[in-house]
Amino acid sequence: MPVKEFETPYPLIDTDPHFKRVVNNFRPSDYTVWAGTTAAFPGALFLMEQASPTRARRGFGTSLRLATVLGAIGGFLYAYQRSSFRLWGWSENEPEQERAKADAAAGKVPGMGESRLSPEMQGVAFRNSAFSQLSLAVLPWFNLVNHKYHEPSKSE
Repeated sequence: MPVKEFETPYPLIDTDPHFKRVVNNFRPSDYTVWAGTTAAFPGALFLMEQASPTRARRGFGTSLRLATVLGAIGGFLYAYQRSSFRLWGWSENEPEQERAKADAAAGKVPGMGESRLSPEMQGVAFRNSAFSQLSLAVLPWFNLVNHKYHEPSKSE
């Protein structure tokens, strides 16, 4: 199954990056976005409570904890998406290109190892997870399968 060619402003590194590869390519700015989102959710809830008190005797602490968990999940998904965009070549990816070249030279690219799946199932896994990062808000779906449908950067 050929991988569809796209015109991207930056070099393509991987069309369907493995979960480990995406997380390993998080930048400090991604961690900052994740932490900021985690703090913003309960912060916004607290400010809304101050502006218009609910006067609930119990339960506000539970609401703050739930808001913190939701903020952490949402922040992780947003950071994951930002990292995926760099691997796809949709945003600036110079450090990722260098890291991909170094990993390829060392032979340790996550997601491009041996797979226990048949070639047909690898194709199914690729078709199910390709560009799934565009709809993480609807259904968080990650590529956790090693398959042969990755396209290394053309600059290699």
